[in-house]
Amino acid sequence: MGQARHRYCIFETAGGFCGIAWNDTGITRFHLPSLSAEAAERGLLRRSADALPGEPPSRVVTVIAAARRYFEGQSVDFSDVTLDLGEQDQLFIAIYAATRTLRWGETTTYGALAKALGAGPETARDVGHAMAKNPVPLIIPCHRVLAAGGKVGGFSAPGGAASKIRMLALEGHDLTPPPPAQAAFGF
Repeated sequence: MGQARHRYCIFETAGGFCGIAWNDTGITRFHLPSLSAEAAERGLLRRSADALPGEPPSRVVTVIAAARRYFEGQSVDFSDVTLDLGEQDQLFIAIYAATRTLRWGETTTYGALAKALGAGPETARDVGHAMAKNPVPLIIPCHRVLAAGGKVGGFSAPGGAASKIRMLALEGHDLTPPPPAQAAFGF
């Protein structure tokens, strides 16, 4: 992250308590919903230990309002939010930029994202690693990046893959596995 001092706040959404951190350059961290404000604060500060509580400026209030709308099931576009990705690797920055082009309800796979970057299938692992290290999930919509074959894949946010499934459900995707063939016959 940049050298500017970080501030943060915790806020409630329909999905739970989220956290957001920022500096003078842009948003530096986002913590997806936790069950309590305390858990959200712990999760956010785990990766932004130098951040201090603060009153969000209007540009951050706008992002908070958009996050609240998102967790109410409204289509939200975060692509114009200014971020400070700090000392991220250039490959990760390119991966994050490509991920930010995914819109509400749109998904892709790790491999397809690697291909969109002009890289080979071996870069799919790098895409997965970048998603796991994403400092601003939701704003960089890593939940929209799936494993091969449209499988859920991993998710490092609170609640793991179940949270990813819930977020995609808000966007109209049903990723629950189909019932086993035997269940279809009533066995």
